[in-house]
Amino acid sequence: MNFASPDLVFDPQIIRRFDINGPRYTSYPTADRFVEAFDAEAYRLWLGKRNIGGISRPLSLYFHIPFCNTICYYCACNKIITKDHGRSAKYLKYLAKELALQSEYLDGERDVLQLHWGGGTPTFLSHDEMRQLMDATKKHFRLLDDGEFSIEVDPRKVDATTVALLGELGFNRMSVGVQDFDEKVQKAVNRIQTEEETETVIRAARDNGFKSVSIDLIYGLPHQSVMGFNRSLERVLAMDPDRLSIYNYAHLPSLFKPQRRILNEDMPTADTRLQILALAIRKLTEAGYVYIGMDHFAKPDDELAVAQRQGRLHRNFQGYSTYADCDLLAFGISAIGKVGPTYEQNVKTLDEYYDRLDNGVLPVYRGIELNADDILRRAIIQALMCHFELSIESIEIAHLIDFRKYFAEELGDLKEMQAAGLVKVDDKWITVLPPGRMLVRAISMVFDRYLRADRQRTRYSKVI
Repeated sequence: MNFASPDLVFDPQIIRRFDINGPRYTSYPTADRFVEAFDAEAYRLWLGKRNIGGISRPLSLYFHIPFCNTICYYCACNKIITKDHGRSAKYLKYLAKELALQSEYLDGERDVLQLHWGGGTPTFLSHDEMRQLMDATKKHFRLLDDGEFSIEVDPRKVDATTVALLGELGFNRMSVGVQDFDEKVQKAVNRIQTEEETETVIRAARDNGFKSVSIDLIYGLPHQSVMGFNRSLERVLAMDPDRLSIYNYAHLPSLFKPQRRILNEDMPTADTRLQILALAIRKLTEAGYVYIGMDHFAKPDDELAVAQRQGRLHRNFQGYSTYADCDLLAFGISAIGKVGPTYEQNVKTLDEYYDRLDNGVLPVYRGIELNADDILRRAIIQALMCHFELSIESIEIAHLIDFRKYFAEELGDLKEMQAAGLVKVDDKWITVLPPGRMLVRAISMVFDRYLRADRQRTRYSKVI
């Protein structure tokens, strides 16, 4: 199934040729390149340097809530399956400790432009627990009136009253997990979720002043077919979300134990996956959605689409964002933050997390301080992923390099993609052409210094 629009060309032959394993580039360098030599002390020093030169970036806050009532077999998140709210009550006490500790070391303003609760299932928390976490946050930070405050919601555990509370707490964006409405698919991945449950949550979000509702779908799940996914898409489009994310399911059972319950014989073929993706792109484009890049679609008047048109779009650990210049402080197990030219990740288990905080130590276990080459390549990968084009001159001026000399090998490697019509390279610009936009991860990989030295890509999923 070929599909073409002015912004996007879906050509199965081209995709099969260049569909390799690669990172999603929510950061560069990617998290698997972080080192344990960058520890709590290194992070503490960078928190204290935020105001050097009188420049204090606004803040983005991320909270990882790991608890879920039930397990979804496809999930690769760091999660804890429980129905015991005693565990979440204890976790919140330690989140408050981490908030206090990071704040103690933090230099500069405390203004927050962006806040996100992810998981796990953030809506696992009781109403009192949600209030408690927001109060603890406001004790140390000032949430700005025009900020973007988002939460991931599981409609199976949320009613209109909970959505009203979220609105009252200041949330104005919501991401709703659907994955697929087909009952056979839902049963195979252990996520039974009705259309009515989903509609109730989305209606409540609109009634409570949420600016944006996003729906997440996954293609490549067991028992999926083109006709079945078409029915799901029609039901989703009837709900009129502001944004849609259509993720490629990465089946890595050797890394993620729950995926072992998904049988290989139930998986759609590579051709079926491609046909499902082609169908999704065609239907969403016909419905008026703009392809933002890498799995994401938005209505033309949505802030993401506007930011892309204006050259302000950014990519971080939560996906695409309109705030490029924030420092990201992360709280909770396995959460990843970004301060100045550094990334840092917290310990992954509750025991380690509690132990570090009981000893008054930031729960960071690894990270990286970017060097000049990392910062240069990050700027290139961000430009390609967010805007599908790169000004060679602007990179040369910002980073004081001769682009063609510095990236002679990389430009050589791009020639095959140029010949295939994925990219255009001239004296001033590298432009990702419509047939290359679906493959922007593969194009970005050419500029990844770590991957160039390490051809072991099996730890990554396919780019399509």
